[in-house]
Amino acid sequence: MTSSTTSTATPTRHQFERRVEDVKISKTDLNSVIMDYLISEGYPIAAQKFALEANIQPKVDFDSIRERVEIRNAIYGGDIQSAVEKINELNPQVLDQDSALHFSLLRLQLVELIRTCTSTPNADVTPALSFATTHLAPRAPTNPKFLEDLERTMALLIFPPDNLAPPLKALLDLNLRKDVAKRVNEALLLSHGERTKAKLFDLVHLRAWSEQKARDSKKDLPERIDIGLDSNPDSHDNSQDSLHSGGEGEAMVT
Repeated sequence: MTSSTTSTATPTRHQFERRVEDVKISKTDLNSVIMDYLISEGYPIAAQKFALEANIQPKVDFDSIRERVEIRNAIYGGDIQSAVEKINELNPQVLDQDSALHFSLLRLQLVELIRTCTSTPNADVTPALSFATTHLAPRAPTNPKFLEDLERTMALLIFPPDNLAPPLKALLDLNLRKDVAKRVNEALLLSHGERTKAKLFDLVHLRAWSEQKARDSKKDLPERIDIGLDSNPDSHDNSQDSLHSGGEGEAMVT
């Protein structure tokens, strides 16, 4: 009678991974990066909790963060008129000095009106036509891009919603709200003399650039270096839920 034993070999760790573990990260620097992300991306509740837990006192106006969150949530919810009013209350020069952003908001408002008009058969499209004539048509001739965007948006009134070409279908995708909200957030940060993008994003890009440079130079690296920032494969499918979740939500690197 013979017996066999199965042995499992412990995977050999790459030297690079061992060297990474030997690096001592400054807790102060790490806390600073996290706090900067929470502030820039608009998570006041999380920022306050983190400041308390980390025993730090950031020089930040949490009220201004909440105002940005209110504007973001209004855009996420399709209430563009409310968002524009809040932006003007916070700083009217933001839209006065950025005609492209202002036009994008107005076009998004038109998209929302068309979405409402075309949601039921034989719906009245007069509100959408009136809004386009009053608010977008006078601005369109000032910029070829504005004119192109307006013409494409108005085409939503011509074709049935269930048979749209990809460029038109993209206008009704809720990700358009997210894109405009991101631009608004950056503009508001810039108006306050703050960074328009969290430091964390720069660090991620720098890390990717450094890895590519090292691989191009044939440095000895693991086949894959995971930093835990892979996109959720269901993130696009859940975009509507995330936009309508309300509140602050969890801070995520995207």
